[in-house]
Amino acid sequence: MVVSMYIVEGGRTLRGEVRVQGSKNSTLPILAASLLCRGESVLFNCPRLSDVEASLTILRYIGCKAHREGDVVIVDTGSVTRNEIPSALMHKMRSSIIFLGAMIARFDRVRMSFPGGCELGPRPIDLHLSALREMGVMICEEHGELDCRVDDGLHGANIALTIPSVGATENIMIAAATAEGTTIISNAAREPEITDLADYLIACGAKISGAGESTVIIDGVKELHPASHAIIPDRIVAATLMSAAAVTGSDIRFKSVIPSHLGSITPVFRECGCEIEYTGDGVIFRSPYRLKSPKLIRTMPYPGFPTDAQAPLMSVACVADGLTVFVENMFESRYSHVSELCRLGANIRIEGRVAVVDGVRRLLSAHVHARDLRGAAALVVATLCARGKSEVEGIEYLERGYEDFELVLSSLGADIKKI
Repeated sequence: MVVSMYIVEGGRTLRGEVRVQGSKNSTLPILAASLLCRGESVLFNCPRLSDVEASLTILRYIGCKAHREGDVVIVDTGSVTRNEIPSALMHKMRSSIIFLGAMIARFDRVRMSFPGGCELGPRPIDLHLSALREMGVMICEEHGELDCRVDDGLHGANIALTIPSVGATENIMIAAATAEGTTIISNAAREPEITDLADYLIACGAKISGAGESTVIIDGVKELHPASHAIIPDRIVAATLMSAAAVTGSDIRFKSVIPSHLGSITPVFRECGCEIEYTGDGVIFRSPYRLKSPKLIRTMPYPGFPTDAQAPLMSVACVADGLTVFVENMFESRYSHVSELCRLGANIRIEGRVAVVDGVRRLLSAHVHARDLRGAAALVVATLCARGKSEVEGIEYLERGYEDFELVLSSLGADIKKI
């Protein structure tokens, strides 16, 4: 196995314009949903990420034709031949479970193993399985594998989620799109990626209303047809790049940003003293010489502050003037980046789900190691403002969600190399 790392010479001010890539968290469920459409779907603004490539590998394994032309991915699902996914493919990413709803909607019998991915504490798939059982799926869980079958076809159901799970909402929507009757999801996730999935399914002929709200209604149709669709910009990548601009005292213009998707994030940057100006096609971001600390960041389901933006914003708090309290409500183990930030000179204390950051004047270079996707992004952000040359290992995690991140940062003036 070839191991790569970033070498970052900190202290460079960033300048220029950057286009935000397509959303990973939209691309993955839409790729799975393409299984419902017998024929060729065309997805624009599709990021080149290891998680996306893992999804395409799964699609090819079960018999689809899938290829990429730049940021356009073409998937032809007309020749699917397999109804199972081996563990080696499922273990490459946690969100591989999203294929369950699509495959059970296309086949009477499906076998797959439990998913893999970043270790962020328990992220049970119980909600996915219980919802599909309500829709008529019989599921046997044995030896780390799921053996699923439907005897009389999927049917609609009234499904009340105990928490607004994004993945469960997506799996239900996909499965319900061609199920018999009407499915109503209560306490549904409201993230923009849910709306993007619904927009794709509607373009394919599905009947869905309420996506983006707490109640989603899906009236099943007999079949779907292929469609073209443009993936929304990645709001977490935008937040990460804004964090990089903030810690380096930089001015950057962001293109392909949807301001409403950043509604809980931009107020935090403004509290830090950053100026954010919306333009017709994006955002102009200006950072002050010395950041002020945001007082409280509490992660919540959308439209609250996203858990995926917690780590990059913690790097901002590390060099801001004052104390910041982080409360992580979504995952139990999402502070793996803290010990590595402390290697760079950050002052952070953790108690359970609470992290208290006392900002310092500057960070110093160090050799750090990422252990998950967003933690890797946080370390890159922090090393951009650390004095001296830092080495960041574990960037294979970063490449699950950030496309050519070192090239993007280099184009803005950062001194960062991948070796």
